[in-house]
Parts: sequence; C-alpha cells; structure tokens
Amino acid sequence: MSNDRIMTAPGAVPAGQIAVSPGNPCPFLRALVANGYVGGHVVPLSKLSDIVGDASGQTGLGEKKMRLATWLVAVIANGLGPARLLKSATTGAVLDELRDGPLDKHGGGSRILGVDAKVREDEIERLAGFGTDCRNPAGGTERGLTAKQVDAFMKANLQRDGDAARWYFPLLMKGEWPVLLKIMGKGEGEARYLSVAEVRTLFVERRLPERITARLPKPPSR
Repeated sequence: MSNDRIMTAPGAVPAGQIAVSPGNPCPFLRALVANGYVGGHVVPLSKLSDIVGDASGQTGLGEKKMRLATWLVAVIANGLGPARLLKSATTGAVLDELRDGPLDKHGGGSRILGVDAKVREDEIERLAGFGTDCRNPAGGTERGLTAKQVDAFMKANLQRDGDAARWYFPLLMKGEWPVLLKIMGKGEGEARYLSVAEVRTLFVERRLPERITARLPKPPSR
C-alpha cells in the first residue's frame, strides 16, 4: 500500500477553515485553530483553559478541575525553563511551536499524526482494532473505545515504541486519549466510549462534533 493511500496531506484544508501549522501536533488544538476558536500562534492560557472547560460539558468542580489541568499542561508545553514558564504563564502558549517541546513524543504513541502533519489512515484502523461495537445513545452501534480499551491501546503503543519510549511517556498519554474520551465520549460510566469515526474526523478534517461545538462560544468572524 502506497503512502498516498494511507496518508492525508496537511495541505488539504477544508473550505472555510484556517490552515494549521505542522508545529501544532495536538489534534484537538488543531481543530480549534482550524475553525477559528483560537489563533494559531500565541493563545493566553486562560482562554485555552476556558475553551477546554466549556468543551468538556462538565459543570461545578469537574469543570474547574478540567480548566486547571489544561492550564498546567499548557504552561509547560513550550518549555520547562524558568524564563519560558514565566513567559507562557503571562503571555500564553505558542501553539505553532509545540513540536519538539516537552509534550512531544517525537513519533511515539499512536503515530496517527506524523511530524509532517500527515494523517496515517492505517494507524486509525489500528486504533479501531482495540475497540468494539458500542451502543450509540443516539441509536444504533458504532466502533468505539471504552476507558479500558483506551488504556490497552496506550499500553500497546508504549510496547511498540520499545526502547524509544521515555519514562514520562505514560504521564503524557494520560493527558491525551483519556482526556479526549472525557470531552468527546458518548454514553455514561463504564459504557462511555470514544467514537473511532469522530476520531478520524478530528484528525483528518480537523472538525469537532456538533454537540461539542454547541458548548463553545461562537468564533469571531473572519
């Protein structure tokens, strides 16, 4: 199978979207930038944490925890030096300079999004292999991953990375797929699952589900 068949080019920008830098490796942030919810360069941490909190749909203490966790992750995203941390805290995260930062696993993990911002369809198919057919609250069934299956997927990614995996990769992963499940998941409790179809849309089309965007402030006109 050729690369052209399994990879989606980063230059394919859907109509009405903003181009996203390959220097931004986070699929959720890429969707926010592409659809104008945040800028593609410097974004204040308060704005990032507010948007993620809104997107989560949580209220009360749960929402506060989500916003705090987002702030803590974003403040270290561009570097861990004292000067860099102070700059991030006071001016914001630089989204198009996240690549090669402390949160970048350099090709480890799921490998769905390459360092060149190309999406590997075969890796999305691999993700689906860890899931099962889940009952969609809206009706019918669809392929998805529950929390336990997400955990199995992440462990398999670490095993696949072998010696290239660093000791802190499991910590980074806890802020990725489990958080995506919390924000985009369908259903409740142990039955809550992350839809593979919605993951594909997030990576390939840089779009969030309508039930998520309905929670967000309308992006500024452009």
